[in-house]
Amino acid sequence: QVQLVESGGGSVQAGGSLRLSCAASGYAYSVDSLECMGWFRQAPGKEREAVAAIFIGAGAGSTHYGDSVKGRFTISQDNVKSKVYLQMNSLKPEDTAMYYCAADLDFRSCTRWNYKLWGQGTQVTVSS
Repeated sequence: QVQLVESGGGSVQAGGSLRLSCAASGYAYSVDSLECMGWFRQAPGKEREAVAAIFIGAGAGSTHYGDSVKGRFTISQDNVKSKVYLQMNSLKPEDTAMYYCAADLDFRSCTRWNYKLWGQGTQVTVSS
């Protein structure tokens, strides 16, 4: 079973930067079999929002971003350490949310943002 553990959340001032990390581990499901990893976020009273995704199987390296973060956030992967990162720059108070790392084993699911493997989340708070 694949486990996803997020880290790097915290509190920052508007305009600041933060770097989130997600470590994937497991043996029942091979980490090498993952087709995509990504980040979602959810603020209180709001619906869950797709933030960023990276394909690591078919189409490896292809990245996708939600409109609200495009140009400010960058997703990347460290294959050696089985980690993905989310570099967040020019943070806004509207970015305040719980951020979740997610992954999936199915390419079709990845293209539909239908991720089935989830981490526990890390809180990001941006103050003005």
